Amino acid sequence: MSLPLVAIVGRPNVGKSMLFNRLVGKRVSIVEDTPGVTRDRIYAECEWSGRRFDLVDTGGIEPKTDDEMLLFMREQAYIAIDTSDVIILVTDIHTGVTAADKEVADMLLRSAKPIVLAVNKCDTAGPPPPELYEFYNLGIGDPFAVSAFHGLGTGDLLDECVKHFPSEQEVEDDEGLINVAIIGKPNVGKSSLLNEILGEQRVIVSDIPGTTRDAIDSYFENEHGKYNFIDTAGLRKQAKVNESIEKYSVLRTTIAVQRSEVCLILIDATMGVTEQDTKVAGLAHEAGKASIIVVNKWDLVDKDEKTMANMEKEVRAGLRYMDYAPILFISAETGQRVHRLFELINRVYEQSNKRVTTGVLNNILSDAMARMQPPSKKGRRLRIYYITQTGTGPPNFVVFLNDPELFHYSYQRYIENRIRDTCGFEGTPVRFTVKQRGEK
Repeated sequence: MSLPLVAIVGRPNVGKSMLFNRLVGKRVSIVEDTPGVTRDRIYAECEWSGRRFDLVDTGGIEPKTDDEMLLFMREQAYIAIDTSDVIILVTDIHTGVTAADKEVADMLLRSAKPIVLAVNKCDTAGPPPPELYEFYNLGIGDPFAVSAFHGLGTGDLLDECVKHFPSEQEVEDDEGLINVAIIGKPNVGKSSLLNEILGEQRVIVSDIPGTTRDAIDSYFENEHGKYNFIDTAGLRKQAKVNESIEKYSVLRTTIAVQRSEVCLILIDATMGVTEQDTKVAGLAHEAGKASIIVVNKWDLVDKDEKTMANMEKEVRAGLRYMDYAPILFISAETGQRVHRLFELINRVYEQSNKRVTTGVLNNILSDAMARMQPPSKKGRRLRIYYITQTGTGPPNFVVFLNDPELFHYSYQRYIENRIRDTCGFEGTPVRFTVKQRGEK
């Protein structure tokens, strides 16, 4: 089961990003005194009181008379509402309760999700300031006085969040469940594929008990296993607002990818691989998720005996960094080959969680170095002493050698290919951690 998700929301300039960085324990989001500042990253994993959870930082929600801004405000709020288990609403003690605070609070209250109210910028230790009591007017409950800058009150804030997490027993009950994110640019058929899976082939379909993500999560069980399909359908691009729309689409997709074990990357067969497709696929690749490239709308393509082979070459060329991912040609509209997805999902999930013994790995390494001598630079040759696997999902290998600078990408790729030739790892990226001999 995926980790609980806590979303930080609020109007601009109340200190959301600073609070995010404080809870994460390092500077992840960019912090500036400018509303709407660009974030370099918005997602991180945290731990408190022995419970791990995911934390997401969102852009400021500010009501405007301009329709486009209202659209962005709703989308931002809906993303937080749809995907989170707990919502932290951040406000500012210095400004008091504003009209924007009330509008955001009303939106969140209608979601019926747990909301924890953080009143930020209470930077003085001791009893809470009298101004704190004004925030009871939001109707959310007890406000928590915090200082993102100094870290005051954040422990109590997290204690309250943890109270609303699913029990650890619920997590254990979902053993064997595979979380599958359906991702892709708008209009590639994500919702059509989900409807085909749930509507035509269903054995058991229900909302996940206790989940707070009912709007986008769909539980499905058949003879192949148990699955949770995470739909990422978002807003389409529109003229003049595509930059902000794209920002929220990426946020939604990023959350779905992080919560998944397997990603279905949908490509429109009538359009081929576009720049937007490479960005979406890159999210799954960088997150280390097992992936399947699903070429949809195959029924709309005029075909001959070479069409599929040519399309596969085009997809491989456009997504060359994902040559490990299997490709399946389907039609969500007609159901063509959709049934084959489950076998592939199970296979890439198993490959992502495969472990190889240290002895086998070092035999592969010795054979690879005998076939192709390690590179050298200025008379100094790369020497690889040892390799071992340290993790799964994705498979992670630690390589001990004499000089990391000599372990060029090309030779690393060569070693990776030799490991794949022997051990498989179909559908999953692999990671290498390089350590110099003697380094802990």
